[in-house]
Amino acid sequence: MNPELIYPRTGDRETVYLKNVINNPLISVGDYTIYNDFINDPREFQSRNVLYHYYVNRDRLSIGRFCSIACGAKFLFNSANHSLSSLSSYTFPIFYDEWLLDPASVTDAWDNKGDIVVGNDVWIGFEAVILSGVTIGDGAVIGARAVVTKDVPPYTIVAGVPARPLRLRFSQDTIEMLSALRWWDWPAEKLRQHIGDIQSGNLYALLV
Repeated sequence: MNPELIYPRTGDRETVYLKNVINNPLISVGDYTIYNDFINDPREFQSRNVLYHYYVNRDRLSIGRFCSIACGAKFLFNSANHSLSSLSSYTFPIFYDEWLLDPASVTDAWDNKGDIVVGNDVWIGFEAVILSGVTIGDGAVIGARAVVTKDVPPYTIVAGVPARPLRLRFSQDTIEMLSALRWWDWPAEKLRQHIGDIQSGNLYALLV
């Protein structure tokens, strides 16, 4: 139960505790969130998986605790959004030297849709893509290769291109109880004592 490790499994160099390989102040990751990559070095998540994330925008990626992020999942930020309010999708302001424009206008080249926020206990599937401005609620599941263009409510399973809701993971009553419990914020020792209850679905044991 050491969230400061890089590799939480002995002999496994494909899985990392993600927060311990991030040094960008505009990216925050909670304890125990894992990233697995069997193609590239998982320690390169920041450069390979968080794309179009330029400091000039000050947009943020926030990921909660106990999330599971599969190989190749991508987070696409605002600089990928060529402006649709312009009469042309060409990014003239980026090439301010070429066109003798004010360098301060560079952000006019794209539409700014906001930060990406991922809640706690979220599972993001293989090669899923999360677009800027999206919030994913606690306990949600994102299907493999889904393209998430809109917010995902808590404990909702989405899949497809664009991603659409398939079903809730639990009944609405259970979702409300889990959201109130916030087990992911419990001290590590208390959580360890209840892992069996969590794995077996014994919600009422968590209420004790």
